[in-house]
Amino acid sequence: MEDVLTEIPPPSRFFQEDLNNFIPHAPPLPSPFLILSKPKPSDPIRASLLIIALSSPSLYIFHHIGSKKLIGSLIVPEIPLSGISCEPSLGDKSCNIYTLNDPDSSILLVSLQSTVAPERCHTIAKMLVGERIIPERVLILSSVQSQNFRGRLSADEPFALKLETSKERKGSVSSLGDSSLLKDLEYFPSGSMIDGLAAALLSRCEMRNIKGTLCVSWPEFDSSVVSLLKSILHKNVLPSLNFSSSGGNKDELRSFGFKGHSLDSDLYA
Repeated sequence: MEDVLTEIPPPSRFFQEDLNNFIPHAPPLPSPFLILSKPKPSDPIRASLLIIALSSPSLYIFHHIGSKKLIGSLIVPEIPLSGISCEPSLGDKSCNIYTLNDPDSSILLVSLQSTVAPERCHTIAKMLVGERIIPERVLILSSVQSQNFRGRLSADEPFALKLETSKERKGSVSSLGDSSLLKDLEYFPSGSMIDGLAAALLSRCEMRNIKGTLCVSWPEFDSSVVSLLKSILHKNVLPSLNFSSSGGNKDELRSFGFKGHSLDSDLYA
């Protein structure tokens, strides 16, 4: 007689996808939405430059910029609001929108301090570029992902590379001279890949025929990259902005996860 406890059950006569039909589908997630502190929140915001900070070094730099004003937030329903401090903090999972006090033009900063699920990237890219916010130019600051990079990566060799939309790249070959945003950076090498929200944002710029630049840096958590990005931003993007106040001390850098020889030098003093 067969042992019903140990005998392997017969195969199901249903395919796995047929069995899934009996499982109730999860309700769709609510769409992300913007909250803006402006007289007519239904009207789109226009900006000469939209900076979207995704990488840890760029988030750290702009968090310490004093000349900015909070004007809104992007609310993503699946990101919990519990534990968020009253004042903007690097530890919050949030997406805040600021204006930078630049005397020459209107510049917006989006500081996204949370990971975004792959299926949400294109939705959030639409919210930030071309619908509620209409920029003339976009700069996206992200990090190189080692699994997507074709080449040698060393923790002791920080660098930054760029990708551009076709409209931005036309400025670099114009007869009037190089008008691209990041003139001195090399291009991201062919064979390597960018994915996630950074790729979705750059694709959105291409679709909307907006001048867009994606700047990716390596490594993600290193104090030398903070200095490198400060230099790039001051020289090419925001020359009138004071970056000297965006330093932070060594203990704060360590608490945010940064490493570097300059941070560890006091151990050998």
